[in-house]
Amino acid sequence: MKRRTFCSSVALGGLALGASSLLGPLPLLAAPGPDLVAVQGADVEAALDRGLAELGGMPRFVSPGQTVLLKPNMGWAVTPEGGANTNPLLMRRLVKLCLDAGARKVTCFDNTCDHWQDAYRESGIERAVRDAGGMVAPGHAEGYFQSVSVSGGTILKTAKIHELYLEADVIINVPVLKHHGGTGLSCALKNMMGVVWDRKFWHRNGLDQCIADFGLCGKRPVLNVVDAQRVMLTGGPRGKSDSQFKRLDMLILSPDMVAADVASALAFGSRPESFAYIGMAAAHGLGKNSLDGLDVRRVRA
Repeated sequence: MKRRTFCSSVALGGLALGASSLLGPLPLLAAPGPDLVAVQGADVEAALDRGLAELGGMPRFVSPGQTVLLKPNMGWAVTPEGGANTNPLLMRRLVKLCLDAGARKVTCFDNTCDHWQDAYRESGIERAVRDAGGMVAPGHAEGYFQSVSVSGGTILKTAKIHELYLEADVIINVPVLKHHGGTGLSCALKNMMGVVWDRKFWHRNGLDQCIADFGLCGKRPVLNVVDAQRVMLTGGPRGKSDSQFKRLDMLILSPDMVAADVASALAFGSRPESFAYIGMAAAHGLGKNSLDGLDVRRVRA
């Protein structure tokens, strides 16, 4: 599907997926599956199930006996209605599906901006993950992080990365789509900031380029599941009293972090080239910065 086709089905002014484009018979799934799936549906768990079915199911990404790291955005001590963190219901369902696929262990963590115990609790993610049989781990102490070389990074040459990220067999990135005051947009690529220790270095030395450089650390998510259900349009990343929101009731799933951010930018109502880190990441060969030529499927849960 070309970018203009995706744009025509996402009303950029109103941020609503065109219903007519979602109806009708679906093409047969060709292994290993499409490049990207956009699912419309207010029931986030049903939307996840539909999106994964289009991609070939969770067993495409998780094999029996593997350890899985789910990386949500749970950096802020605000309730799910605030739109700053990943939907806890989405996290709960992901844990269950990973365990059903035979995962030996499913863990999540975040190097939070607010106090980590408050953020884990208020986001609702800690309880959701544990209720589904997963585990949560802290990310607030430097001792959890190990120094790794970033070969080919323009600015970022080394990074201290959480040991769980380095040790996991499978990483699934679960960002929330929202506005960000520094980069304009926070989504799949930027969500990786939560696995590093020194975020201040990124902010001081070129945030967009550091976001792109991190993809060269040698390990990437096998799947990105973008929570675009209730999108914070202004006042991000934490949200403010006058922040504006829009319900998209959408999930965007892709193994390609760059393509996921491209589609998310379009859903947000912006041109992907407006966000410098997307082009920088594509220049590093981390993914596609255009939907042209990709197999993109738009479905309804």
